[in-house]
Amino acid sequence: MTWAFWVTTLIVVATPGTGAVYTISAGLSRGTRAGLVAAFGCTLGVIPHMIAAITGLAALLNASAIAFAALKWAGVAYLVYLAVQTWRDHSDLTPDADASPQSFWRVIRTAILINLLNPKLTIFFFAFLPQFVPAGDPWPAATMTGLSLAFMLVTFAVFAGYGIFAAAARDHVLRRPSVLRWLRRTFAGTYLLLAGRLALQER
Repeated sequence: MTWAFWVTTLIVVATPGTGAVYTISAGLSRGTRAGLVAAFGCTLGVIPHMIAAITGLAALLNASAIAFAALKWAGVAYLVYLAVQTWRDHSDLTPDADASPQSFWRVIRTAILINLLNPKLTIFFFAFLPQFVPAGDPWPAATMTGLSLAFMLVTFAVFAGYGIFAAAARDHVLRRPSVLRWLRRTFAGTYLLLAGRLALQER
């Protein structure tokens, strides 16, 4: 793996997107463990895209307008759902809010779906990974798998950093209900903006 791969991967992963927003939201609302769970869930959500790129399914998604549109609009609908849920959430945060296993499962499920329902991520893998597979490589699938795992490692590390940083600011939010309301509205608005951006994307 070249330095170009690592630098490009870091830039791509660190650029704020839906997964980063959700991880920060989880860290703020439920604490450090929830932020790490969200980061792990977002990382798991990369796996289907990795498999699609390695097996060539991404080419089908790129070629089929219907398949791309179906996945895209499912992603848009889910982001709008998250926006509405976040806007309507008026519950108070408590120090034990992140202690529920059911809550953790809900966080990881949502994080996986966020990345799973993003068709651009599959096409990104399809266009991104082959650039770093040496010409004449006798095992290109194995090389792409290794590159994908490295991408996932960076994804988890960066998103975990987002979650930990957000959790560190959690105590300040707990003491300021007005700040909590403002943050929830900001996250809701961000989900809507991301949904709009996804809706406007073409193959």
